[in-house]
Amino acid sequence: MNHYDNPVVAQLPKHLLKYIVPQDYSRYTAIDQAVWRYVMRQNYAYLRKIAYYPYIPGLTKAGLSIEEVPNLQSMNDALKKIGWGAVTVDGFIPPSAFMEFQAHRVLVIAADIRSIDHISYTPAPDIIHESSGHAPIIGEPEYADYLQYFGSVGTKALSSGKDMELYEAIRELSIVKEKEGASQEEIDAAESKFEAISKNMGEPSEMALLSRLHWWTVEYGLIGTLEEPKIYGAGLLSSIGESANCMRPEVSKLPYTIDAINYAYDITQPQPQLFVTADFHQVYDVLDEFANQMAFRVGGKESVDKAIDSRTVCTVVYSSGLQVSGVFVDFADSKELIGVKTSSPTSLAFEDKQLEGHGKNYHKDGFSSPVGLLKGISKPLEDFSVHELSELGIVQGKPAELHFESGLEVRGLVDALTFRNDRLLIISFSDCTVKDASGKVYFKPEWGTYDMAVGHKIVSVFAGAADKDAYEGAGTGTGEPIAAGVYSDRVKALQEVYQSIRDVREAEGDVDTLVKKLAGLDANFSDTWLAAMEILEIALDREKQDLAIDAEGYLRMMKTKHPELDKLIQDGIRLAKDRNISLTLCQ
Repeated sequence: MNHYDNPVVAQLPKHLLKYIVPQDYSRYTAIDQAVWRYVMRQNYAYLRKIAYYPYIPGLTKAGLSIEEVPNLQSMNDALKKIGWGAVTVDGFIPPSAFMEFQAHRVLVIAADIRSIDHISYTPAPDIIHESSGHAPIIGEPEYADYLQYFGSVGTKALSSGKDMELYEAIRELSIVKEKEGASQEEIDAAESKFEAISKNMGEPSEMALLSRLHWWTVEYGLIGTLEEPKIYGAGLLSSIGESANCMRPEVSKLPYTIDAINYAYDITQPQPQLFVTADFHQVYDVLDEFANQMAFRVGGKESVDKAIDSRTVCTVVYSSGLQVSGVFVDFADSKELIGVKTSSPTSLAFEDKQLEGHGKNYHKDGFSSPVGLLKGISKPLEDFSVHELSELGIVQGKPAELHFESGLEVRGLVDALTFRNDRLLIISFSDCTVKDASGKVYFKPEWGTYDMAVGHKIVSVFAGAADKDAYEGAGTGTGEPIAAGVYSDRVKALQEVYQSIRDVREAEGDVDTLVKKLAGLDANFSDTWLAAMEILEIALDREKQDLAIDAEGYLRMMKTKHPELDKLIQDGIRLAKDRNISLTLCQ
């Protein structure tokens, strides 16, 4: 069960379903709806001039509207027409999972929505960023292909142990910043933890470098010319603060090249520079240029060393096509790659499907095997036929000795030969001993069956298991809806005020009831300004001059009491009074 009627979503691998949660639309309050509406109105007013694509048609293609928080089923009804889907998740999910959803043409939408206090920008994933930022441009075929390709490359990127520490620190920081009533001490502690880890990351991993390319394109990308760039990055499109800030001359505009991997980013700060691509062919080419340097295309000892450094489940692919998935450790102290070894439950697969009898329950204590050519034989062992193997003395049911160029020796009784597509993948031995020229023993007969992987080199190394459904187990996709917020009596009362204002606007109710609502707002609380803004819009639209004057007066008083709201209030008043934009929004 995946909660959404969309054939694209229905084809997701089972192991990804564990991240999907029901949206539960009823949890969005009237305040949430007002936040969505304010951000989207401001976005349109500004982005219609500087966004790369037509904003309103893009929203329509994605099943979105300016007036209300999106319903994910409505989004799926629209997105499936262009071969995409969307699912809701609970905030941050691991980067590898995020990339894999993207590779399957499914947008991951955080079900939460930012608070009024962070209406301009939030570091936490939320439904405004994920839907209004990412979804509208999906209708551009070249960009959609780039996004999918990025996901397919990203699923193979190797992380380091530090990457996961940083991910957890970012997750913790974003949660604390969005938590109602979080103390300054909590925020300071989370920020200090994030800064300490981010400043001590060491050499960036593949995933870290790839994340930079993702940030400078998918999240914060500009397109066009350096002199007149347009916005296409979702982080800019969904942030009314960043979208305006990024066009200032103080923010450097640099040509987008592979050099962007050398520019780290800070999610808590405005970006000091942005990158401009001429077109989406260029970002695709840069990604491909980087992918050519990644372990999944390079293979060899360098790539195996990256897997070892990651300290997470990875897959090495032998030249025979055999895939070994587990947590890798050093096989031997050697400058050459003479073998691979795991220290965790390990599975063996071919063409991303686990081989029968070779799951992680069978190889529960790890796995090790030589890599290389046999001594004095130039032909790779994986290319030998059954007849050729017999000439080497490798016959099922008989003892055999294999001497590798590396000095490793394998002696034992051949129990089985495993072939796929006429290539030898595994030789299984009983009563087996594996040792090197110095006499160091790598496997003893009393340890049981020795399944020796066959392949003269490692051609690819990538993150995660080859058969993730088999290795990780299938998720159900029946996660609990995200719990509704716990609100104080004051906030509950304020929510009722917002709802009554929304009811008047949507049902064209009695505007005079809003006079009392405005009078009841307490200017000492910063979360009342948006209610007054909604009243001002309705009063201007219904030509209630006295109410409009009172609402604007209240907002100007709020600016005095809360200087941090100055720009938000000024922008809101300007938009409410701009009849040309207001009429366009209503069409």
